[in-house]
Amino acid sequence: MTRMLMSSPSIDAVANWWDEINESVVWQDGIFYSLCAAYALVSSVALIQLIRIELRVPEYGWTTQKVFHLMNFIVNGVRAIAFGFHKNVFLLHPKALSLVLLESPGLLFFSTYTLLVLFWAEIYHQACIWVYLWIDDNSTAEFIGKIFVAVVSFAAALGFLLYGGRLFIMLRRFPIESKGRRKKLYEVGSVTAICFTCFLIRCFVVMLSAFDSDASLDVLDHPVLNLIYYTLVEILPSALVMYILRKLPPKRVPSAQYHPIR
Repeated sequence: MTRMLMSSPSIDAVANWWDEINESVVWQDGIFYSLCAAYALVSSVALIQLIRIELRVPEYGWTTQKVFHLMNFIVNGVRAIAFGFHKNVFLLHPKALSLVLLESPGLLFFSTYTLLVLFWAEIYHQACIWVYLWIDDNSTAEFIGKIFVAVVSFAAALGFLLYGGRLFIMLRRFPIESKGRRKKLYEVGSVTAICFTCFLIRCFVVMLSAFDSDASLDVLDHPVLNLIYYTLVEILPSALVMYILRKLPPKRVPSAQYHPIR
């Protein structure tokens, strides 16, 4: 009984601390500007890496690696702008405009890391939801939109686990032991674990926010939740994956047997 009495004030203190931070304009500005700075940093790194790759192998055109860094630059850049002007973005009317600015980077982030066909499906259905919200701003359409994003995020997590796991097992069974094989095992295993985890967290939080307004992300007075969520599902995964895949492609060496036609 004594323990219960002692624990109750502690719970109340934590709850009061959480509410004080959420309601404090100073904390809101500090957290959202910190998110802005973090996203801007990741966006800058992606742009620098894209420029380095282009300068090293310009003749390759738009490779998958270049597109990946370009998408990371756009996603994190838009996020940085949105959080930099958070007071305007969260209070935009109609609500659909705010949702477009806050959820569009999430859709692009999704397309950067998952299958193209799922990206097409998400863009199509999410665009329909935005149009419907524009015409008739109600909670039902917003609820359906969150459920859809949660389901697609769960599908992406399963996709990474399934195909990343299969590729990892295939590489482990490869008979030839080499430095390149060990490096590829590390890359595939790490990227699979990171992407599976971030999309699973996204699924859980978005699903929770659909049923509990206290867990909503698209509001100004939940800065701590926004900080934790966006750090875990976008900033940290983007930074880790770009670090893991930081190696530049080898320079193209002309073949010694090649002779130009005269």
